[in-house]
Amino acid sequence: MCDTLVALGKQTQSGNLIFGKNSDREPLEAQEIRHFPRITHSEKTLACTFISIPQVPQTWEVFLSKPFQMWGAEIGVNEWGLTIGNEAVFTQVKFNKSKPGLTGMDLLRLALERCKKAKEAINLILDLLATYGQDACGGYQNKNFFYHNSFLLADPEEAYILETAGKSWAWKKVKSSASISNCLSLEDDYDEIYLEEESTYFSSIFRSNKGFKSRFSDFLYTYFSKAQIRKATTENQLKNQSGDLDTWSFIKTLRLHNIPDKDFHPKNCSASSICMHATGLTNPSDTTGSMVTEIRPNDINTVWLTGTPHPCLSLYVPYYFGTKSEFLTYPSSKKDDSLWWQAKWLHELIDEKRIERFPGIRQKLDEIQLDWIKKDALLCSKNPSPSELQEFSRACYEFYKNWIQEKIKSFQKG
Repeated sequence: MCDTLVALGKQTQSGNLIFGKNSDREPLEAQEIRHFPRITHSEKTLACTFISIPQVPQTWEVFLSKPFQMWGAEIGVNEWGLTIGNEAVFTQVKFNKSKPGLTGMDLLRLALERCKKAKEAINLILDLLATYGQDACGGYQNKNFFYHNSFLLADPEEAYILETAGKSWAWKKVKSSASISNCLSLEDDYDEIYLEEESTYFSSIFRSNKGFKSRFSDFLYTYFSKAQIRKATTENQLKNQSGDLDTWSFIKTLRLHNIPDKDFHPKNCSASSICMHATGLTNPSDTTGSMVTEIRPNDINTVWLTGTPHPCLSLYVPYYFGTKSEFLTYPSSKKDDSLWWQAKWLHELIDEKRIERFPGIRQKLDEIQLDWIKKDALLCSKNPSPSELQEFSRACYEFYKNWIQEKIKSFQKG
């Protein structure tokens, strides 16, 4: 499960577009931050998660947050300020599991690597969808987890919601702010729609043809995902803070549990939580990575990525285009020394005595995060060199990693 939200510049304090997403995946599916430069390709084909497709001559510089074992990505932004997040949506369209297509994460990464603008990205995704389909497993250990995808796409000037069901789709331009979750939301309020002759689980006799959502939504899976509750939560946050929205407000939204912090423990987390903690069959997902981006037109864009699970216990580290990120560590399938696995270990130690340990940890993380946000704004206002941006990013990352290791040691002693 996931949640994605955006506010156009007219809704934010800075006048810059702000975008955020929590990526909810299986608890042991480590998520990594990847930074790829602009690349000229000599290869003719590209191996995606399950299938290969033709490669293009050049791909753009991108920052991605992605499951460690997948080619595609859950969240990302490119050098042009194009930012995309995808959501699993549950529909009545049948899957052809014998003929894998592109995953939603593949479609997201391909759009970021090949497009400059949000509308261009929509057109590319729809072309790829028509050619290859999305009959692809989206699970890690769960090999029966198949779903279709919706997307929130934004560039410095505009944003769009794109929802799909098989090869059918509908899209709508965002007027000021918007959020999406694990549910179809476009009914007859779309700007454009295309309906394929889809094979569905239920006859059209039993389905409403009122609009895109009514035609295709799978009620049962959508209901148990609690997507409507989470979508209402993020929409309320955007509405109630309109005009005051900034990076900090997006970060605070992405760590909400729909339960006051003083009463919350991961053991009582439900699927209605924005910051997800897995509890079992009806709530199988963890938030394994999170991103907030501030897109400044014709200026420096800041990409805030946790690279760690559970935003309620994480810091967002700033990254910048035109720099190098050689300090990043990449997780494997098992507990290792990477930032992601070390953070997961620390979170487990905190949760052993959550009531005692969480308040102090959260207060300290808030102080650090607010200081970084302030320094980022100051740095970006001074026309910094790539080396200055890179050093600030590296220093934040190394501080975060060392802070985690120190906390692990202190809790083990205690």
